[in-house]
Amino acid sequence: MFKTSDLRDKDVIDINTGKRLGNIIDVEVNLEEGKVEGFILPGESKGFRLFVKDLDIYIPWKSVKKIGEDVILVNIDENVTQV
Repeated sequence: MFKTSDLRDKDVIDINTGKRLGNIIDVEVNLEEGKVEGFILPGESKGFRLFVKDLDIYIPWKSVKKIGEDVILVNIDENVTQV
């Protein structure tokens, strides 16, 4: 069992590239079924953008491979979308 506040402190890492994707900024929960559907991470900033919002990254729960003490390992593939 974990709290969403605990998840926000963990780095999200892509297991294919080893790249750090960031930290979770939001969790999507299906209240009817009581299940986590996915995570939202901030999109990459491409330099100084004062008036442009970067698209956030949505990672579905099925892409999460392991939640450890310090990191969350995810398999980034075609399931990941920008929102």
